[in-house]
Amino acid sequence: MTRHKISLEEFHRMVEAGVFPEDLRLELVEGDLVEMSPIGPKHAAIVRRLTTRFAPLATRGEALLSVQNPLVVGSSELYPDLALLRPDPESYASRHPQGQDALLVVEVADTSLRYDLQVKLPLYAQAGVPEVWVVDLEGKRVLVHRKPEGGGYREAEALGPGARLSFHGVEIPAEELL
Repeated sequence: MTRHKISLEEFHRMVEAGVFPEDLRLELVEGDLVEMSPIGPKHAAIVRRLTTRFAPLATRGEALLSVQNPLVVGSSELYPDLALLRPDPESYASRHPQGQDALLVVEVADTSLRYDLQVKLPLYAQAGVPEVWVVDLEGKRVLVHRKPEGGGYREAEALGPGARLSFHGVEIPAEELL
């Protein structure tokens, strides 16, 4: 079996040409197209909660909220559940945000925990995303990763019920995400 890798540019041309159905959820991971699972109700509810909690940062102009939109990390194009981006809307009109534009990335893992931790997290680290939260719905914990170095993070902690997450003055009880 022969595998054919595609570039980010080829992927964008294919999307623009309408090669894929509009409702197909795809990520480009180092040249491979990966079909994402449909989003369940609990997953969607958590993303809405996060969006509401981080909205004040957007209102104050401290960050842009990007919900399930493209983030280019190296030669990959991922679709994190939520990303807080540096407030530079003009440049995002002509290009997708890149890893160095992200302040925080959040992935909600219902069935995707292994993929989020083993595939996406190292890509975020390599791209210099300073902080990544992985909400592990099954394990009832939020895995917080800070200080990227190479393909990993120097700081990692698991927060469960009773803990509070904090980012740029926004406090979120862990229970709200579990």
